[in-house]
Amino acid sequence: MFDTISSQASKLVKLTSGVKKNYSKTKLLTITSGKGGVGKSTITANMAFLLARRGFNVAVLDADIGLANMQVLFDLKPQNTLFEYINGIKTLDEVITKTVYENVSLIAGKSGYQYTSNKNSFLFSRIVKDLIALNRYDILLVDTGAGLNDYVREFLAVSDNILAITTTDPSALTDVYSLMKMLSLDKNKLMLCFNHTRTHQIGETIANSLVNLGKKNSLREDFMVKYIGNVSTSANISTTGRLRKLFVNEFSTDEITKQLQIIIDKILLNIH
Repeated sequence: MFDTISSQASKLVKLTSGVKKNYSKTKLLTITSGKGGVGKSTITANMAFLLARRGFNVAVLDADIGLANMQVLFDLKPQNTLFEYINGIKTLDEVITKTVYENVSLIAGKSGYQYTSNKNSFLFSRIVKDLIALNRYDILLVDTGAGLNDYVREFLAVSDNILAITTTDPSALTDVYSLMKMLSLDKNKLMLCFNHTRTHQIGETIANSLVNLGKKNSLREDFMVKYIGNVSTSANISTTGRLRKLFVNEFSTDEITKQLQIIIDKILLNIH
C-alpha cells in the first residue's frame, strides 16, 4: 500500500509542479454536516449560484467520497472527476468542469467509487490546496460527506472556514454537537446553519443551547460557534431538485432564497 500511495503522490507532484504556490485570492469554505440527509449539498449548490450572481468566480469541489451527487444538482455528466487527478491520469484543468451557470465550476466526485488505498495519505487535501494555488477562483466551496470519517476529517483539517448544516432532528443535533467538540480541539470557530427550520429564532435558540451544553462538557471557552441563519422547509426545493435545477434560480424572490442570501451575507463577513 505504501508503494502505491508513494507512486500516486509522485504523479501528483509532477502534475502540480507548475502551479503557483504563493499568495492566492481564493477563499476556502468547507461545508459539512454531522448527519446525512440534512440538505447540505443542495444548499452548497444554491449558494454557489448566488455567490456567482454577486460577481464571484466560484468553484465547487464534491468531496463526498463514494456518494458524490453534485453533478446531479448541476445537471452535468463530467468526463473527469477528482479521482483522475489524484491518480495522476488528468491535469487539474482537465478535471474542472464548467456548469451552465456563469462563473460556477465543478470538480466532480464519483458516486459509488471505492477508493481506500490512499487512507491517511493526504492526497484529498492536496487537491484543495492545488485549487487554491491556481489563484483563479474567488471562492472554493468544498462539499464534504456526512459524518466524521477519515475523508471528512482530512478536508476539515485544511480549512479555517467551516460551515455546518444541520436540522432540528435529534440525531442531526447529536452529530453536529460531536462535530463542534472535535473542531474545538484545533479550530477557532464554526459557522452553523439550520435547514428545514421554521424560523430564525428556533435555530438561534438551539444553537445557543448546543454551545452552552458544550461549555459544560469541555468545549474550549474561546471556540466560537456563530449561528448564521436558517432555511425554511419548502416544496420548491424538492421540486427543483428532482428537475435538476437550482431553486434560487427558479424562485429568485421566494422566502427561502432571501434566507439563503442573508446566510451568504454573514458568510462573506466571516471568511478570510
